[in-house]
Amino acid sequence: MTISVLRTADGWWVRTPAGAARIDTTATTTRELLADRDAVLAASANSDTVAVESLSLVSPVTAPCRVVAQMTNFASHVKDSGGDPETVPLTFFRKASGSISGPYDDVIRPAHVSLLDYEVEIGLVFGREMPVGSEVTAANLADYIAGLVVTNDVSARDVQLPKTQFYEAKSYPTFTPVGPALVLLDADELKRFTDLRLRLWVNGEPRQDMTVADMIYRPVQALRELTRFQRMDAGDLLLTGTPVGTAISAPPKPVEIIGSLLPPKVKWKLFFSGQAKNPKYLKDGDVVEAAIGTDDGVLDLGRQRTVVRYAR
Repeated sequence: MTISVLRTADGWWVRTPAGAARIDTTATTTRELLADRDAVLAASANSDTVAVESLSLVSPVTAPCRVVAQMTNFASHVKDSGGDPETVPLTFFRKASGSISGPYDDVIRPAHVSLLDYEVEIGLVFGREMPVGSEVTAANLADYIAGLVVTNDVSARDVQLPKTQFYEAKSYPTFTPVGPALVLLDADELKRFTDLRLRLWVNGEPRQDMTVADMIYRPVQALRELTRFQRMDAGDLLLTGTPVGTAISAPPKPVEIIGSLLPPKVKWKLFFSGQAKNPKYLKDGDVVEAAIGTDDGVLDLGRQRTVVRYAR
């Protein structure tokens, strides 16, 4: 049975059919909480609850921690960008953990950013250390992955693309909303990973809707590659990519070919001039909702709701 862990500024909770039961723990970090499994299990059987709606939830993944993300990991997203899923390598980038925010916090667009995009992603939360060189298999995956969370990999496209790197464009404060719940899974439940559906809406309009069946490199492959060079510890977070439906769109092939012949400064000026006319980029006051779960409702990571605010 899955256990949905919630966090407030003053403690940890387990979501039960009757409400939220407080976890009797001294843990202040996700890593410490995952080590206090007995307290989590005890809370899941506690009948002394409060309404979940009465809690002011914050991210169930605490910072500082490592935040690693997979690039272009859904076939639909690759095709939409003009690429071939068969030739996409398994690659990663880092995000600053200072970008982590709560599931209902505002997303703040810095004043110098023009093209703010969204990416609903499944976050894998590590439950134990994974030193470089670890042997990761389908049989022991659940030994490393304690649970899953809803994440939104918010991106400043006009910073990301000209600089040809992701770290800054995806690391501003509030650029990684996480939660509402950290859903702890056992090995059998983790096998249903491929049944999960990722959905995102902007102002109620569906933008992204795809199952993990579209994912190119799934967790076992990802961790095998990651452990070649990157240590992960309990409480660390791995984002696993997003499907088609983000705001950014690739130029038509003839335009792309012509653009490749232009000086970089001219090329990006033309590209962003075109993107500025795209109404899908996030605007001040936009409401972004993201949810992940199986269609039968057996696995439900919850639904986050954030509002975009422009920094003045």
